[in-house]
Amino acid sequence: MTQQVLAGKVGLVFGVANKRSIAWAIAKAWAAAGARLIFNYQGERLKENVEELAGEFGEKTPLFPCDVSSDDEIKAFFENVRGNTDRVDLMLHSLAFAPREALEGDFVSTTREAFRVAHDISAYSLVALAREAAPLMTNGGSIVAMTYYGSEKVVPHYNVMGVAKASLEASTRYLAYDLGPKKIRINCISAGPVQTLAARGISGFTSMLKHYQDRAPLKRSCDTAELGATGVFLASDGAAAITGQVIYVDGGYQIMGM
Repeated sequence: MTQQVLAGKVGLVFGVANKRSIAWAIAKAWAAAGARLIFNYQGERLKENVEELAGEFGEKTPLFPCDVSSDDEIKAFFENVRGNTDRVDLMLHSLAFAPREALEGDFVSTTREAFRVAHDISAYSLVALAREAAPLMTNGGSIVAMTYYGSEKVVPHYNVMGVAKASLEASTRYLAYDLGPKKIRINCISAGPVQTLAARGISGFTSMLKHYQDRAPLKRSCDTAELGATGVFLASDGAAAITGQVIYVDGGYQIMGM
């Protein structure tokens, strides 16, 4: 039984797609630590998945539609949240998208539209959601976003997503500065490669995992339960003085030069 370090907290979870997603691992860990959760889903296609998973916390777990590329849907989502709770303490942003063709071939071939979409959904959405969540975080709060090392170094085929994650990390720092006076903290977890459905869309993913086993100090990447535990730490008072940071959960791979 996890210690209830998040007892009484209310958390918003953006980005659960299926039971293998990192967002789901963090949501489960937050719930086990005592948080009450509210989920988004994007479109009817994903509603059933999220409904089934959220049902694990009881039938009354709220979930509302929210396509983060639409300001109107974001506003409507937060209206629904306000109808459900007068306060929010936690928010998870586990959202990223780039058109498939932009994750194949060369970065130099990225179209204007693929660049725009990747940045809109993977980076700007954090700003848009934080702006709506902040007024509800009346006792302060913790926002956690998911990133990856491809923001910092070139990972072949990660392409425009690496550039969008760099934008996400910079956005986190600027948001940390803006929201700090309200006692709202915002940090990124940079996860090593994990077996998720999204990861399988990245060309050469299996060899990437093997590379971590060969090179990382711990001789492995990480698993979703470890990402959940880090999510609980960043959401808890144990991380009360940590904001604007990128926390690497990657077996130590990020420290290696060769």
